[in-house]
Amino acid sequence: MASLNMNFDANTVEPSSVFDPLPNGEYLVVVVASDMKSTNNGSGQYLELELEVIDGNFKGRKVWDRLNLINHNAKAVEIAQRQLSGLCHATGVLRVSDSSQLHNIPVIATVKYREGNGQYGPSNDVRGYKSAGQQTQQPAQQPAMQQPMQQPPAQQPAPASRGANPPCGRK
Repeated sequence: MASLNMNFDANTVEPSSVFDPLPNGEYLVVVVASDMKSTNNGSGQYLELELEVIDGNFKGRKVWDRLNLINHNAKAVEIAQRQLSGLCHATGVLRVSDSSQLHNIPVIATVKYREGNGQYGPSNDVRGYKSAGQQTQQPAQQPAMQQPMQQPPAQQPAPASRGANPPCGRK
């Protein structure tokens, strides 16, 4: 038995939830937090991006992207820079000096499920970003394009005049 050295009231604190990683897919997200952190061995730094899903069945869920921007491995740096470039292009912020410039701008993140190994449990990888504006503009334009196609059949008298003729078998 251990004394808490306080009176804890669980009614005042939201319980934590256990979330499995997101399934493979594209998610509308925003960067809600970011920070440069040291790599485990201390020889480099990575940009950690905390992304929050803002739409759909997984709204409110989070996923993280880690970009090795400072690393002795040139390939790791190249991959990180390409990923950051993708995020910048998706947000429309092409020159970045502080990662907070990328916060709260909706983008579409391609997320992949990664199986766990002996050391770590299952998790997600962000594989890329694209502009959310392209996705949201297309559905808005489609109804305007579909309406003219739907109106002419309703206004055409030809089907109605055919219906005035007795159908086969009703002479």
